Amino acid sequence: MAPQLMWIGLGNMGRGMCKNLVEKGNLEKPLILYNRTRKRSEDLAASLPAGKTEVVDTIEEGVRKADIIFTIVSNDAAVKEAIGAILESGDVKGKLIVECSTIHPDTTKQVAEDVLAKGAEFVASPVFGAPAAAEAGVLVFVPAGPKSSIDRLRPYTTGVMGRAEIPFDDKPAESSLKLKLLGNTFILNMVSVLGEGLALGEKAGVGVEPVKQFVDLLFGGVYSAYAERMVSGTYWKMDEPLFSADNARKDAGHAMSMARSAGLDLRLASLGDEYLQVVADHAGGAKGDIAGIYGAVRKQNGLKFENDV
Repeated sequence: MAPQLMWIGLGNMGRGMCKNLVEKGNLEKPLILYNRTRKRSEDLAASLPAGKTEVVDTIEEGVRKADIIFTIVSNDAAVKEAIGAILESGDVKGKLIVECSTIHPDTTKQVAEDVLAKGAEFVASPVFGAPAAAEAGVLVFVPAGPKSSIDRLRPYTTGVMGRAEIPFDDKPAESSLKLKLLGNTFILNMVSVLGEGLALGEKAGVGVEPVKQFVDLLFGGVYSAYAERMVSGTYWKMDEPLFSADNARKDAGHAMSMARSAGLDLRLASLGDEYLQVVADHAGGAKGDIAGIYGAVRKQNGLKFENDV
């Protein structure tokens, strides 16, 4: 019998992931959607083919019908709340919970233990990629947990919501979160370098366009994408951040905590976190985007936060 899938969390990552799950996942049953703001579930359902989704009012209502439950929410507290609601929904024995949020490894370890104690299965599978990658179905999944549980997830990852995976088969669930946080420090450091380089280009008289051309020709890819968000002014014009300052600071804090536990000092991440604080103070932590680090560098060095474009 085909499994019934449920999705909890329809932020700018979850919406794209659900779209691809519905369009390419060969689901035989409607995807159950839950979001704290019901309208977001209704809007997504309306954008997808009729009959392919079912909107529910509570987590408990959806869990009672579901075999595989995905969660992707904003922070550790929200994960604990969602997992708690799932486990309080009744008998969850045999159900698979796939947790895709970016949270502290210790939180992952705790919720995994809670899930397993109730007889359910648990896979931690954070993803690498921006909302555009979620929309395009080219995320990189990082699943960790029992291989048998990960195998239940795999029909919906590579070729459906993602392009590849970095697996931690039969490894502790928190393993994948350690890699995710480590990887996000690469993003934070890259954005800080771009912000400083573009600001220096302007202050030194080189100009931002030659710096952007240099980035495009030598690095390309995600470097170019972030540089474009900076040079075009998207970092301060966007209505909804692609990666909010609050969430970026949360990830940086978790990464630095993990590093301290391992006996390492992440100095670059600490600098990036300082820039993010400036972004949060200027634009608001929930509204400011990580690319606003460019604005933070500008503001700290005698330029306006917003560039003139």
